Amino acid sequence: MPGVSPEKLIERLAGGKSIPAVVLLGTDHYLREMCRNKIIEACVPESARDWAVARLSARDAGWDEILGRAQTLPMLAPRQVIIVEEAESVEKLGEKARDEVLAVLGSYFESPAPFTVLLLEAAALDRRQRFFKLLSEQALIAELTIGPESAAALAAQMAKDLGAEMDPEAAAMLADILNGAPARMRIELEKLAAYTQGRGQITVADVEALVVAARKNTVWQLTEMLAGRNRAAALAFLDNLLREGEQPVGIVGALAWMYRKLIEARDLPAQTNGFQAARQLGMRPEAAETAVRQAHRIPKKDLLAGLAALAEADSQLKSANPNPRAMMEFLIARLTSSAA
Repeated sequence: MPGVSPEKLIERLAGGKSIPAVVLLGTDHYLREMCRNKIIEACVPESARDWAVARLSARDAGWDEILGRAQTLPMLAPRQVIIVEEAESVEKLGEKARDEVLAVLGSYFESPAPFTVLLLEAAALDRRQRFFKLLSEQALIAELTIGPESAAALAAQMAKDLGAEMDPEAAAMLADILNGAPARMRIELEKLAAYTQGRGQITVADVEALVVAARKNTVWQLTEMLAGRNRAAALAFLDNLLREGEQPVGIVGALAWMYRKLIEARDLPAQTNGFQAARQLGMRPEAAETAVRQAHRIPKKDLLAGLAALAEADSQLKSANPNPRAMMEFLIARLTSSAA
């Protein structure tokens, strides 16, 4: 079956369409929990969830047990959901054991239980292996990622769930600088909702004050080093950020947002003051003035090349088996080269 977005998956289930198996593929805990809960809500009445929802581990439970449970008629419920965690563990089995799993799973898919939704959860799967090929043919695979527009809408909805309203531009900025990662957006929105309680909606200025300012080391200081082509200092600074627990994908997302702002600032006269730049860039005056100053230190072609390098790094970090540190060091080397 073709892959679907989380939104389309939920729409399909809500429509009552029968699906023998669903694969939630990705590491974002918020999206996984959201999809899992929506699937359960769409398939099992609340009063029946104690006995019509089961959670098993592919690593600990045998697949005979898992599929046996899937073929057992649920009590007092039209459908049941069998959640299979760590489905990727199949790929780590020996060849004989893996072949046995594929055989029993293939046999089940030939005549799946119409009253069961088999929900497989995996951080990542090797698309070259037979396990993924079988699932892609027989199950509905939902990639736990969302596009920029969906991420902004999700941020606004999260804010509403927390009892706050959010300006659309602020939602887009938050989604952008956090690279659309729902779990991280939720954490920051909890802070923003508390920060703006009783003051109206969450604005761009609030996001800058709490989120961008909290990442000023990953944005302003690192950008300063990149603008000065100070590769040694940038690599040392990167090492400190990674040691302190900053996630590479978050650093890349913050830098990409800043590079876009620098490209906008590059088109403003170098003498533009902070208040004038703030209106053009949608930033606080102090931040806008810094952006204009730094933007004119870097040729526009290098800013554009740098933005392309950041997009490539973002894609590589989301690949199946990335080496985050090596990729980040290579990225810093590119951004501090004479031609970005």
